[in-house]
Amino acid sequence: MDSKLLFADAATIATPVLVVFAIDTQSEKDSDARPLLLGASSALEEAARTLLASGEFKAALGEIAVLHAPAALKTERLMLVGLGKANDGSADTLRKGAGAAVRAAKARAVRELAIVFPRPARPDDLKFADALAARAIAEGAEIGELDWDTYRSERKERSVETLTIIADEAARTEVERGFEAGRIVAAAQNFARALVNEPGNVLTPTELGRRAKAMCDVAGLRCEVYSSQKIQELEMGAFWAVAKGSAEPPALIVMAYEPANAAADGPVLGLVGKGITFDTGGISIKPADGMEKMKYDMAGAAAMIGAMHAIARLKPAVKVISVVCSAENMPDGRAYKPGDVVTAMSGKTIEVVNTDAEGRLVLSDGLHYAKTLGCTHLINAATLTGAVSIALGQLNFGVFSNDDAACEQFMRGLAVSGEKGWRLPCTDDYRDHIKSEIADIMNTGKNRYGGAISGAMFLKEFAGETPWVHLDIAGLAWNERPKPWLAYGPSGVGVRSIIEWVRSFEAKTTADSRG
Repeated sequence: MDSKLLFADAATIATPVLVVFAIDTQSEKDSDARPLLLGASSALEEAARTLLASGEFKAALGEIAVLHAPAALKTERLMLVGLGKANDGSADTLRKGAGAAVRAAKARAVRELAIVFPRPARPDDLKFADALAARAIAEGAEIGELDWDTYRSERKERSVETLTIIADEAARTEVERGFEAGRIVAAAQNFARALVNEPGNVLTPTELGRRAKAMCDVAGLRCEVYSSQKIQELEMGAFWAVAKGSAEPPALIVMAYEPANAAADGPVLGLVGKGITFDTGGISIKPADGMEKMKYDMAGAAAMIGAMHAIARLKPAVKVISVVCSAENMPDGRAYKPGDVVTAMSGKTIEVVNTDAEGRLVLSDGLHYAKTLGCTHLINAATLTGAVSIALGQLNFGVFSNDDAACEQFMRGLAVSGEKGWRLPCTDDYRDHIKSEIADIMNTGKNRYGGAISGAMFLKEFAGETPWVHLDIAGLAWNERPKPWLAYGPSGVGVRSIIEWVRSFEAKTTADSRG
């Protein structure tokens, strides 16, 4: 989709569809209040007056109403898009509203769309800056536009080819800044989504490494992709235990962003991703029902590769190294078995209780390796446990950390990213969950209770004293039900939040240098 900005009066623009956002102003005190348009001129207000007064359009989040041949406007159709209750307004409602507008236009075979930049109808209707609003609209539109019928022989060639955001000249500087950032972040998230969408017979660990390397070559990042020999040379016994059961060789992917303006004594951020391109469960094989979705078990790796895609273009003044451990988890004659004891790169011994708890094994070596590369702060993302969905449903990903300040720094970024994460405990009193009688630790909990916490406690062993944040994204990596603003399929969850975490270090470093 070709996205662009235009600074003009929206009422004078000729376009197939012109989108205006609206908010629901009804309250207990005023149940008759009509929806308010955001950013609308008097001409736009007049064109929508009858519909708004009718009560048919409530402005619920993602609700769509279309007026054909609106009077006194150059557009062929005026589309009203609801953002929900006025007091619930956030940058993320704009992101979802933009996605809903694009998806509604696609369903109507519209190829060209314009969106009116929102302005508050009342002083408190919008509580975020113009730059963030522009970024959210650009992100939502680009993310919402994609569908994932990649391998259909008869694809529906419906796409919005051109998107124009129409804003006031007075807001040009902030809108331009946010718009460019939004396009970069959306492209990164869509890149990650495209990786997750690929079937396991296409996206092998080797192919994941190839695509990461190709991206890095274009973006100007340093990238090395290693395989079996290097993994064994590094004595990554946990990673190799998982990998050796497959005919497909593993890939250890290392990407580095090293800006010249980063402080010599500044932080080095480590982004570690679980890249299981297909997970059968190994010897502890999964049930057949739903196993086809296990191609998305590399969504954590995709999130890190996507984040690096954006970091290269946003150019924060902080060093970033990403380590992706990619393998298939397969049950052949060389596969590791329940009861095996393996030795991780760190020297810790691990009793394998269940071979379907493989993600934490590859991440254990990835986290330790990132530390050996000089990383001072760590974040990892993984579709680690089904248990996190039992705890949080499919609205929040799990957030775990060994450091309150590090976790709080990550959580603050969610207001910008619009993603939802909820912190769960990862305190030492849970360590007994993974205590082994034969080895240092075991790779599952002693019972089914607190399964997401047991996974986090396992990873915490390898983060050690390094400030670390773990994202368990298993419940959100695949969008099971289409939403008005998002298609069925890969979500790209985590990309935006990881980017904000990285950018927060640039801001913090700048503030610290100023005293």
